[in-house]
Parts: sequence; structure tokens; C-alpha cells
Amino acid sequence: MKIVRNLLRIFSFASLFTVSSCLELDLPPLNVVGDEDVFGSRSGITAYLARVYSGMPMEDFRYSPERGFFNGYIMTGMSVIDGDAICGNQGKGAQSENTKYWGDAYSTLRDINYFLETIPQYAANYPEVDVNTWKGEMYFNRAFVYFALVKRYGGVPIVNEVLKYPETPIEELKTARASEEAVYQQVKADCDMAYGLLPETNELGRATKYAALALKSRAMLFAASIAKYNTVELFDENTGDRLCGIPANKATEYYKEAYDAAKALEGHFSLYKNNWVADDKEAQYENFVNLFFDDGSPENILIRQYSYPNSVHSYDCFALPRQLMVGGYSSAVCPTLDFVEMFEGFPKDEQGHIKTTENGKYVLYDNLTDLFKDAEPRLRATVILPGEQFKGEAIEIWRGIYIGSVDDGISPLLPEGYLSRYEVSDSKDLLVTSPSGNNQTPYQLSNGQMMNPAGRSGCFYNDNACAISGFSVRKYMDPDLEPERVLLNYSDQSWIEFRYGEILLNRAEAAIELAEAGAGNEYRSDAFACINEIRERAGATLLQDEAAVTIEVVRTERRKELGFENKTWWDLKRWRTLEDEQNNRIYRVLMPFYADKAGKWFFDARYDENAVRYTIDTRWYYLDIPTDVINSDGLIQNPGY
Repeated sequence: MKIVRNLLRIFSFASLFTVSSCLELDLPPLNVVGDEDVFGSRSGITAYLARVYSGMPMEDFRYSPERGFFNGYIMTGMSVIDGDAICGNQGKGAQSENTKYWGDAYSTLRDINYFLETIPQYAANYPEVDVNTWKGEMYFNRAFVYFALVKRYGGVPIVNEVLKYPETPIEELKTARASEEAVYQQVKADCDMAYGLLPETNELGRATKYAALALKSRAMLFAASIAKYNTVELFDENTGDRLCGIPANKATEYYKEAYDAAKALEGHFSLYKNNWVADDKEAQYENFVNLFFDDGSPENILIRQYSYPNSVHSYDCFALPRQLMVGGYSSAVCPTLDFVEMFEGFPKDEQGHIKTTENGKYVLYDNLTDLFKDAEPRLRATVILPGEQFKGEAIEIWRGIYIGSVDDGISPLLPEGYLSRYEVSDSKDLLVTSPSGNNQTPYQLSNGQMMNPAGRSGCFYNDNACAISGFSVRKYMDPDLEPERVLLNYSDQSWIEFRYGEILLNRAEAAIELAEAGAGNEYRSDAFACINEIRERAGATLLQDEAAVTIEVVRTERRKELGFENKTWWDLKRWRTLEDEQNNRIYRVLMPFYADKAGKWFFDARYDENAVRYTIDTRWYYLDIPTDVINSDGLIQNPGY
């Protein structure tokens, strides 16, 4: 009876730990305490709140699809399973979440329910506004937990009271799975309760009424997508409840809920443009970089703060380029060419793929950075492109040196679709490459200068701790983190859980879905305005015609704006496009080469030479409920498990 055991767990301060919500705690002794010790003092309530916030299931820097939440040792985030990036050290291709967020969820729900049931007994000790705020925070956290459950499992048991044992027999405490729609309705109800109780402002890291609106917008958009696009069905034969799926006729209702919640945030937040200058790409690039390092940004709705040395993560250590490596880790997040090609500002062919050849020969460039010199500023702020500056250095990303003749131009090194390495191809004698980044043997160029066969950040053919895609991640990478702190558990930049950029994209998506459903052309006009607001800040070309705003345009804009923020995996799941996106998919990479006899650079676009193939199991749209829970509580398992 796993659920019941978790819900009956005794509250103990021993399980309080440092949280990232900027709550200063003066913790009492680590022993079991009574209600009076907790609810009878403001410090006790603060500690209780800290406990609940610390259990918020954010997919942040410390979340891993393999290891779950609250893990300090995260090499890769969700971008490596959603296809926005690849990682040589963990090149497993497509996968689902291997960890099961279940027991922790119901433990947190128990704590929340206990607080809501107990605080009225002590309410007279505190100002009403404080009590309302605390209750609102609990409703917000409960909505957050239920949303984390429903987007993984579909319908789950809804437990909104503390189960009492032994007053009630264990068998009577068992709770069946509710319908998937009922859980989304619970999320909505808790968000509405939170909105009514919470203040407009609160301490950093703590919920406000606007955070409640942001969560409602995100959750209702998810529910709408399930109603419209899901085809998986599972019914409880005893109750008739639909445990997986939402009736299709409910899609418009949920899109409207998502739209209204997003629209209600208008005027209270704005896109971060503190450093933004019109027609100045460098300023727009710097502005987008700085967005993720300004805790006081007008775009931030809810953040999770970290603070060295007490509350930290390891994002910089794992993700930084190879040449800046300090602690033995690097290049765990290498953006794919497929992701980069969503952006604009560099040559493309009629299929939208990067154009690196002309009349069957590679285009030659004077500088490594020339191919992307006109790239959209948001791309440069999201991805470290070959030769780009980071931490005061040009990031050396190239695959090798071409030593063949250039008199008649350079023909493609590999046949179309070739998967093996250059070193075993017909071009191997025309190239100088390196097996590793350690102790490269410099090559003497025709002009007498010495050059590493591969840049200090790769790519190397027997060493995957490098930019194996030809790119490195830029977003969230701290440019000011001291080299001696680029180690495990030394990073402390805040995680932005909700920002206004996402809200505008939620609003645009809901609006275009409503417009396509016949709800009125004013929704298309609003989607057009939202997308252009995002694109203007990004330094992208504005859309000129409302008719150009389609569902696919909105989805692509969302992926560009929110890349590496652990949102894309969930978007692909709720759109039910994972199998189309990733089944039998090998992602593409971009390999720079230096042409010695020309003194110029060229780029080879090809499939990932590690040939990591993504293959989707459509069961992953719903996770399997842990076996011990199925066995002990008699719950119905999800389809296919």
C-alpha cells in the first residue's frame, strides 16, 4: 500500500534540507516535533514552507530523465532526449524518464494537505494576509505536484485530505485513479484558489498570484493538447472513468482556459529588454544572454534560486566547451544542426537545410565565424557557434585540416547519408584529424604556421568529451563563473521556471488553435502580435502577414525561444509528435574544416558520426506506474506495461 504508507508518513524536521527559494532558515533540532512547534511560530511555518518548496518537481538544473529530481550530479538535461542536443558521453538516443516521480509526489501532497488542515487552528496568531499567503502557496504547490503527476501518468489518485490511520482501516484508505480530466480540473481548481489568496509580489522563489496564472496557462495548454491530439485510451471498467485521454470535444474549452490565463498576465510582466537596441544585433545578443542572469528581470514570474556554497548545481561544469574544462567534464550538451536550422540568418537550401556547397563544391570562408556572421542574435545567445567568443576566448570547434588540392574547389568529403567516420572514408588521406583533445600533435601548414588538427574544443574522433555536433550550448552558461569554480556542484545561477516569453507563446499557441477551431479571427491576430513580440526581441525577421501564422510556425517559434529550458520534451509529448519527430532518427551535425592550401574554412553538414539512432516507444506518452504501487494498491496500469 505504497500510496497509503507515503501519506501516513510522520512529519519530521530531519528531512528538511537547503532549498533554492531564498528562504533563510533557522532550523530547530533534528527530531520529531509537534504541531505547536511548527504552527505556533513564524519560524516553524517558514521551515514547513521551505520543506514544501524544496519538493517542488521542477525540471531544472538538478533534474535528469534518468535520475529524477533534486539530484546534484546531472550530466545532461532533457535536451539530449528531445533531440535539441546530443551528448557523446551519454549517447543513448531517445529514451523516456527512467525515474518514477510517485512516492515523493504523495509525500509532498501529504505535507500540503496537513498544512491546509492544521493552519486554521493557529490562524488567530498571525495577520490574515499572511495566513492567506501561506495557504495560497500550498494550493499552488499542490497544483504543481498534480500537474507533474498527470502529465506523466494521466489519471492518478486525487488525495486532498490527510488520510488517518488507524482510525480508518487501511483497505478503506486506498484511492483509485481518477480520470485524467479530473486531475487537470484539480490543477485548475488549485490554481484558482492560489490566485485568490496569493499577493501580487512575494519573496523571490515563492509563488504569487501571477505564478498561479502561469501554471494554469501551462497546464491547461497541456490538457487541451491531450484532448485534441491524444489517441491513447484507458478506462476503469468499474467506474467508467477515462484514465488516459480527455474527450476531444473539450479541447476548445481548455485552449480558452490557457489563453485567458496567459492574457491575464499582460501588463504585469514584459519581455526582458534592458540591453536591447533596435537594429543592433550585438546588443540584442547580449540582451538575450543577460535575460538568464538577472533575478530582477521584468520577465521572471517564478524562479528557483541557487546560492553558493549551500545550494548549487553543476550545469557549467558539464556543459562548458572542452577547452575551458577544469574538473574533467565538458561538452555534455551539444546542440544539433537540426535545432540550429530552425533559426535564420545563414544560407539555406529549398528544404530549409544549411547550405554549405555551391555547384557541388564547398563554399569557402575567410574566417571560422563567417558562415553565421548574420545569424539571428537569439541563436548566438543560445548556441556557441564555431569560433564564437565565450569567457574571453574564441571557442575552437573544428573537425580537421584538409590538405588536398583546392585548385578546382573541394568536393563533398562523404557521400550523402554516410554514417561512418571520416577516418575510414575515401577522403581519409586528404585530412589531418585528431583522436583526442589531449596532447594533439600540431600540424605545420603550408604557410609555416602550426595548427592543431582539431580545435581545442573538438571534434575528435575517439574522444566524445567535445563538441561532437559542431556546437556547444550557450544558454544559461555563466560567463562570469571563475575557472576554479567550474567544477561539480559549484554553479549557482537561478533557474527560471516561468517567464513571460513562455506565457506569450502559450497565448499564441492557444490563440491559433482557437482560430483554427473557428472561435474567431481575432485570435489569429493576437497570435500574430505575440509571435512578433517574441521575434522582435530575438532579433528575428518580423512576420508580415497574419495568414503566415500557422500552428507549425508557432510551434517552431516556441522551440527556438525555449530551447534548453527543458520544455521541448513535454511539448513533443503533448503534441503527440514524438514518433514523427524521432522514430528511426539520426540527428545532423556540422563539421568545420580548415583548407590548408586555400587558407580558408568550409563546413560539412552530415549525420551524427556516432550514428546514435533515436527510436520511440509510443508507450512513453504515459509512464508506467511503479510496480510496487500496482501490487499494493491495486491500481490499473497504463497501456502496454
